[in-house]
Amino acid sequence: MQHLLPQRIVCLTEETTEWLYLLGQEARIVGISGYTVRPRRAREEKPKVSAFLSAKIDKILALKPDCVFGFSDLQADIASLLIKAGVQVTVFNQRSVDEIFSVLYQVAAMVGQSEQGMAQLLRMRTELDAIAQKAAGFKRRPRVYFEEWDEPHMSTIRWVSELMRMAGGDDIFPELALQSMGRDRIIASGQTIVERAPDIIIGSLCGKKFRPEKVAARPGWQDVPAVRTGQIFEIKSADILQPGPAALTDGVAQMHRIFSQWEALRA
Repeated sequence: MQHLLPQRIVCLTEETTEWLYLLGQEARIVGISGYTVRPRRAREEKPKVSAFLSAKIDKILALKPDCVFGFSDLQADIASLLIKAGVQVTVFNQRSVDEIFSVLYQVAAMVGQSEQGMAQLLRMRTELDAIAQKAAGFKRRPRVYFEEWDEPHMSTIRWVSELMRMAGGDDIFPELALQSMGRDRIIASGQTIVERAPDIIIGSLCGKKFRPEKVAARPGWQDVPAVRTGQIFEIKSADILQPGPAALTDGVAQMHRIFSQWEALRA
């Protein structure tokens, strides 16, 4: 049966690369995204063939992949070019925590690792439940603004909002988290954020560093509780904005630490 499984996989985004490494299936990967940082050794071992919105189609075709993994509608054009060239492409479009678990199971099954994949996913789910149980003991939950982009201001995607809730915080823009497209999560005015008075601000920007001091210096933000008390933090995008293992483990754990420290100061 082994010969029926994909042997040469290109991962256009980071989460499938990280997952295949965790499953011990990294030998199947022949190309990765240039943004990949998890695991660190993947950058040294694998050719970089794509950004997020663009890809080196000729380089991918030269690798003779029998399977390409992509993520989201934003990679539809890349997928289309590869499909027209005769390549098998699987593009996942997970937005929620449950959908992330589902996609990771599907990928594990595609490489013949359904049992091992299920075991790892059950461990992750158990750890998430343990975090949620600890957070259930908070006397007060912080109101959180999670900034996914700064110019214009963009609130966060659904899986981050859900993990935030598990970690003990309340998203101040829960209605925007339900919007799958980034453009639909843009906040027209910074004043709206000010009025919702977040206790904590977390930033995670793809492609550039989040700078808490710049947030604190925004005109009219001086009375925002998070600014007044210095509760402004960065979580690296690789740890939380990838819809895969990183968000379910390191990303949610970092949020829980931030919220626990805030809650402890107010207990």
